[in-house]
Amino acid sequence: MTNESDYDPPLAAIRPIVALALMEDVLPLGDLTASLLERDQRGNAHFVTRKPGVIAGLATVAEVLDQVDRDLELTLFHRDGDEVGARTKIASVSGPFASLLSAERTALNFLCHLSGVATLTRRYVEIVNATNPSARVWDTRKTTPGMRSLEKAAVRAGGAVNHRGNLSDGILIKDNHLGGMSITEGVARALARWPGRMVEVECDRLEQVHEAVEAGASLVMCDNMTPDQVAETVAIVRAHPRGATRSCLVEASGGVTIDNIELFARAGADLISAGALTHSAPILDIGLDLEP
Repeated sequence: MTNESDYDPPLAAIRPIVALALMEDVLPLGDLTASLLERDQRGNAHFVTRKPGVIAGLATVAEVLDQVDRDLELTLFHRDGDEVGARTKIASVSGPFASLLSAERTALNFLCHLSGVATLTRRYVEIVNATNPSARVWDTRKTTPGMRSLEKAAVRAGGAVNHRGNLSDGILIKDNHLGGMSITEGVARALARWPGRMVEVECDRLEQVHEAVEAGASLVMCDNMTPDQVAETVAIVRAHPRGATRSCLVEASGGVTIDNIELFARAGADLISAGALTHSAPILDIGLDLEP
């Protein structure tokens, strides 16, 4: 099996973060303990889950092994996005024993973290799918600095969709922007300068919702609103011709947790964003077990 996945981030994003992670582990003198091994020793090991979860980050593991030693060979038994049980062998690695051990922790750090993001995301998605199948779970930019592409790929592996990858991907007029312009002014300027781009407006009051949809926003964000307020927002937007044709959508955002996301889905939001997908996901426990 190849290490290609529908959820892989660009290799250009993977390479520098892997290189930086390896520098943390091997500078300035290299792996002192692994250097005690004979240079011609070879080993085989398996990446094995300790708990059930969703796999993500295999392309990053492949890059770690490649940067440590091109003679290390990775064989995959699962792909990103696969849901697996505990004690599942998801991949094997073979090659120079010292190199294998030098790569172990960095590879596991990426694999455990990204699989943890995918696993938590899948839980959110399953709740929303069971409640409001037309709604989608969305991530945020609350990501680990330098790892956004990797974490957003893990979110996709978990079954959710990505919000803006960066500030160039779309227009999101937030409350602080409104300190220098009105909603109507901001939307008009955005539509004039970047026609065809998403124009989202953050609203924390219902009167702002009316103004945003009337101004031509393509997305109204309910910022820290209660599920009942989100339902009111949905009613306002759907009553407008643009909302009725889904030219304007509704996003619930702020304070969304695994315990209350069902309420936001029942409120009728088209999109429900949760920063917890990336900033609060526990790792998926995965180990590297050596063959005897």
